[in-house]
Amino acid sequence: MADPSGPPPSDPGESAGPPRVVLVDDHALFRAGVAAELAGSVDLVGEAGDVAKAINVIRATRPDVVLLDVHLPGGGGRAILDACVPELPQTRFLALSVSDAADDVIGVVRGGARGYVTKSVDGPELLEAIHRVAAGEAVFSPKLAGFVLDAFSGATAPVSDELDQLSPREREVMRFIARGYTYREVARELVLSVKTVETHVSSVLRKLQLSNRHELARWAQARGVV
Repeated sequence: MADPSGPPPSDPGESAGPPRVVLVDDHALFRAGVAAELAGSVDLVGEAGDVAKAINVIRATRPDVVLLDVHLPGGGGRAILDACVPELPQTRFLALSVSDAADDVIGVVRGGARGYVTKSVDGPELLEAIHRVAAGEAVFSPKLAGFVLDAFSGATAPVSDELDQLSPREREVMRFIARGYTYREVARELVLSVKTVETHVSSVLRKLQLSNRHELARWAQARGVV
């Protein structure tokens, strides 16, 4: 029996320890260096050097943060985002790349990455970026932030216009789908039939000119409407 005079038991819902991190980069020496730099400050739960292994490790470990290189054998960082973001809405992706090209930055942001820093970052800066991304913030190196602002600066009005096409119920369904809920789970949350949820999703896809629920999840997450 617990001592009533002692400290209260910890809340299982509270974070218990450092962020759980998966490191994805095709250079083993670089991975070893990052792991050594972050040792004791994060819980490194997995590593991968190509797309296929990365997807498997991320799905198996469900980390808080994935440090993701942009250029990888087997399809690149965007392929990993496309496979994992819709399935794992609680996992945050932070691109860590030698590239500072605008196309690379915008590509992974559109895929669902929450940040992008270059490999010139030092250890304390990288650790801070990991913690901020784990907390739900968006983090970019100063130069790269300009690319993101330029790419999305014209998106505010169109996003509003596109959302205005959706009924309140369609917006509710869209947000659940974008968070990774199944049709059955959405139906249970909103007290609807599965068929009604499917109808709403079809309507949302048609109005937003998207092809499937994975594109819908990326659309919503990239625009911050999840």
